[in-house]
Amino acid sequence: MEKLRIIFMGTPEFAVGILDTIIKNNYDVVGVITAADKPAGRGQKIKYSAVKEYALENNLTLLQPTNLKDEAFLAELKALNANLQIVVAFRMLPKVVWEMPALGTFNLHASLLPNYRGAAPINWAIINGETKTGVTTFFIDDKIDTGAMILKSEIAIEPQENAGQLHDRLMHLGSSTVIETLQVIEKGNVTTTIQEDDAEIKTAYKLNKENCKIDWTKSGEEINNLIRGLSPYPAAWCFLKDKDEELSIKIYEAKLVPEAHSFEVGSLISSKKEIKIAINNGFVQLLSLQLPGKKRMQVAELLNGITFLETAKVY
Repeated sequence: MEKLRIIFMGTPEFAVGILDTIIKNNYDVVGVITAADKPAGRGQKIKYSAVKEYALENNLTLLQPTNLKDEAFLAELKALNANLQIVVAFRMLPKVVWEMPALGTFNLHASLLPNYRGAAPINWAIINGETKTGVTTFFIDDKIDTGAMILKSEIAIEPQENAGQLHDRLMHLGSSTVIETLQVIEKGNVTTTIQEDDAEIKTAYKLNKENCKIDWTKSGEEINNLIRGLSPYPAAWCFLKDKDEELSIKIYEAKLVPEAHSFEVGSLISSKKEIKIAINNGFVQLLSLQLPGKKRMQVAELLNGITFLETAKVY
């Protein structure tokens, strides 16, 4: 069995769960690569990535290159003398980096490849109404998420699960799948499967203001899937017009109420306890939302201090 010397590359919380499992399984992590520090929030304070915080707490060798082709960085990387690199939610690597270790560089991606290659696989699986998803390990090549697959693990998506809940379950599934991948690499009996492209492949596009906006003319299922798929972050949003005011609101949780009605699509119907939005095949009852400059609230709490006009609507 070959003794593995691992370099781990990752940035967000999702990657921390995987790195922690690798460490707890007594693998030798000789270096951690993460994003450079950047200012965040109103005070523009320097923010460390989740992976950097973990690496510092656990006294791991840490590199934060701004340029992955920089000669000084490449020399530092080479000096760590790793024979395997693992990438989880990092960035695209130049060939000179992913080719460096003798046993290659593998990535853990939070989808059942070749579907949902790209930046937001967890969100899009829910937004598109999938009933299952999973994780895939694969050797990196020169394109994004296209390399030869090593292992896949699958789980069902629960009917009312949101992206945050699915993220946490996939982090656990990803952790065990990475350990299984390390075991087959260690034993030297890796078999891979080439990804086959076809016209039916779905993509995990980067999330932006436009594709996070709710279109109230869509079906209740599509609207609810969008809300679930973007909760708790970055959150589905829409405009609310009430008393000559136009507000941009975020919606975190809702439920469908199939019911015949004669309201115009987008009409906001509120009582002392609930807010419903009229859609084509019933109503979307809002359960949790956020108004500009306020914190996220349950609707019952929000309605304690606010009333809406009968003419209020969303769009």
